[in-house]
Amino acid sequence: MTQQSESTTSSSTTSTTTRDADDPASSPASSPASVQPEGAMSPPSPLTALSPLSPLSPLSPLSPLSPLSPLSPPGPLAEPRPLGERRVWPRSFVDRLTAPLPGLRALARFAREGALRPRTDGLADIPALPFEPGPLPRVGAHTVAVAWAGHASWVIRVGGLTVLTDPVWSRKILGTPARITPVGVAWSALPRVDAVVISHNHYDHLDAPTLRRLPRDTPVFVPAGLARWFRRRRFTRVTELDWWEAAELDGVRFDFVPAHHWSKRSLTDTCRTLWGGWVLTAPDGQRVYFAGDTGYGHWFAHIGRRYPGIDLALLPIGAYDPRWWLSDVHCDPEEAVRAAVDLGAPRMAPMHWGTFVLSAEPVLEPLTRVRAAWERAGLDREDLWDLPVGGSRVLG
Repeated sequence: MTQQSESTTSSSTTSTTTRDADDPASSPASSPASVQPEGAMSPPSPLTALSPLSPLSPLSPLSPLSPLSPLSPPGPLAEPRPLGERRVWPRSFVDRLTAPLPGLRALARFAREGALRPRTDGLADIPALPFEPGPLPRVGAHTVAVAWAGHASWVIRVGGLTVLTDPVWSRKILGTPARITPVGVAWSALPRVDAVVISHNHYDHLDAPTLRRLPRDTPVFVPAGLARWFRRRRFTRVTELDWWEAAELDGVRFDFVPAHHWSKRSLTDTCRTLWGGWVLTAPDGQRVYFAGDTGYGHWFAHIGRRYPGIDLALLPIGAYDPRWWLSDVHCDPEEAVRAAVDLGAPRMAPMHWGTFVLSAEPVLEPLTRVRAAWERAGLDREDLWDLPVGGSRVLG
């Protein structure tokens, strides 16, 4: 989704530091000297006040810093990289876009006819949105369970670990109305958080107030280029990965995989950090795929071939209307079902709907459409885990 914030930029010959609206005040931990220099790839042209949707410069070739082409899956699974490794990255990941971001012509059309909020009748069903908070299931080291806190925030129990995905426990995020359903899992009800995975840096997926609640030694797994944001906030165990790379924590493997999306957090940092999804693999081989934020496209089939045996796919189904504006970066419900099939995942849990109003579709429409698409595809109804906010389920 499009995000906005104030920005302050300081640059040198080797690195550019961008401060977004939730940055802490300057301190030794947040000074440029504490950050590994970035690579020498040229950034996109400076952006205007319409920068979240401004046209991009022509796509650049793949960075010479990448040992393998990330645009096609390499051979065998990569060996896990060291946890907390400090790395040098290109200054831009604009070459990873699978479609150009909207340009001036699209902006003009949006000004004429676009809307990113439902009509009044589309909001009438807010009281009917499913919200059923309950206790987290008690599970052992060999059981996979998920609980949906809302939007893209999940509590995943896998391989004996408790993992949070894109944790957003805030009532409101920058640039959007307040939540239309409460958080489904109380922060006080969480067990010890063993790890956090982040898909990308948009404000509805990277929430500073929520992350401030975590101990600073919590292991965090993030896309390439995003470790600096966490280290400025004194997180000490941050592992950043490129597409198709992996790290391992207590026997659970964390693989970072491509997505059809983009990144932006301020007026000057379009695509300066990477975006993607995560495949979590338990020691016994059980697998959960968390898509993050993504449009539909070829990456799902690649991921399914590279990681066979995905048991459960957590896939976004909302924030898709109008399609001419959002189709490249957000799946609609029918595309999410196709993605589950492409992945070879027998089970799908919808997400990214019913929490924040980010687009123009009626608030209950994603749920009704995904149920219909699942039925049309001839898939077992029991395998569509259409949980209410706060609901949970155990992989049997």
